[in-house]
Amino acid sequence: MTKHQQRVAEVYHFFENKDTVLGFRKLLDCAMDTQNMEIYRQAIELTDWKEKFPTYIDELVEKSKNLLQNIEKIPVKEHSLEKSVLRARNILKSYGSNRFSLGPISVEINKGQVYGLVGENGNGKTTLLRILAKEISYNEGELNYSFNEEPKNDYDLRTKLVYIPQRTEKWYGSLKDNLKFVLSNYGIPPEENETRTLMMIARLGLWNYKHLKWSELSSGYKMRFELARTLLRKPEILLLDEPLANLDVLAQQVILEDLKSIANSVNNPIALILSSQQLYEVEKVSDKVIFLKNGQYKDNSELQSSENTHLIIEIDTPESRDRLLEIFAALNIEKLNFNGGIFVAYFSSQTQFSEVMKALGNAGAEIVYIRNISSSTRRFFVN
Repeated sequence: MTKHQQRVAEVYHFFENKDTVLGFRKLLDCAMDTQNMEIYRQAIELTDWKEKFPTYIDELVEKSKNLLQNIEKIPVKEHSLEKSVLRARNILKSYGSNRFSLGPISVEINKGQVYGLVGENGNGKTTLLRILAKEISYNEGELNYSFNEEPKNDYDLRTKLVYIPQRTEKWYGSLKDNLKFVLSNYGIPPEENETRTLMMIARLGLWNYKHLKWSELSSGYKMRFELARTLLRKPEILLLDEPLANLDVLAQQVILEDLKSIANSVNNPIALILSSQQLYEVEKVSDKVIFLKNGQYKDNSELQSSENTHLIIEIDTPESRDRLLEIFAALNIEKLNFNGGIFVAYFSSQTQFSEVMKALGNAGAEIVYIRNISSSTRRFFVN
């Protein structure tokens, strides 16, 4: 089964279980993979119908399955994901003696994958993104790109390699007109321009906002607009600086799921790097997590090494330190820290997380939340 067929089968599963919210977004992903304008028009018509009749769930499921049947008939060219699109070797950026220094950093980035870049403010996340985007220089190291085709000029490079900062510039006119203007710069004929623009608007949840101006959109929808404008250019590497800033928890989850799905496009896979303070949310969708502290680099693959000799548990509880030490006495707890209202318990690597849960349950301890952070970059924050 091809990747395209797998994605279509996944969408059928969503609609069979009437999970129409996520299912419809993934349906549009499958439609976009075809690069077929007739499929695009059918998807656009269905999006318009869906927004006009939001309570007609059974009808939406039936119409969506019909569109899926049409999508299945379209052959889709799948791109290889084996070749790295970006390779950085021992990148070092220094701002002078006794000032901030970033690196050395070595990363290898493939299309179709999401890389989370985490760390506290002032530790070099934006600097690293701007270096990878070729916006600022570096002092030492090598930085190489392997695009489908060698960029002809700087404009072509900025099409393939795109950096979206946390604060974007104001734009004028309607959202839809701005997106159409992007495609007109690439010589797309008017009819195809309209179709591609409306398809991207539909996919990024902007259908009911397409005629609004910059001042009429929330921060979250302005970010979605920037994504739409960027994705219309079909980038190969996309660097996002704090795309989750100013979004509520639900909106963060939706945009991350969308980014993961877009990066995994069959027809146009993207290497995606995003920086964020939202560690847990980013770890859920990331194939690899890069952690920066004082300009120094680590990644979550290091947590699987033999050096990781502890089970580390983060616990939010009203129980006292003495009470927790009593509960964990039989598990030979090695260390119990208290960081900003949350306990961090360290056990031998031979201790199982299930044993910790069982001990807390048997003791009737009141738990707000508990999380195993042994393989999470969260452990770097609490050390």
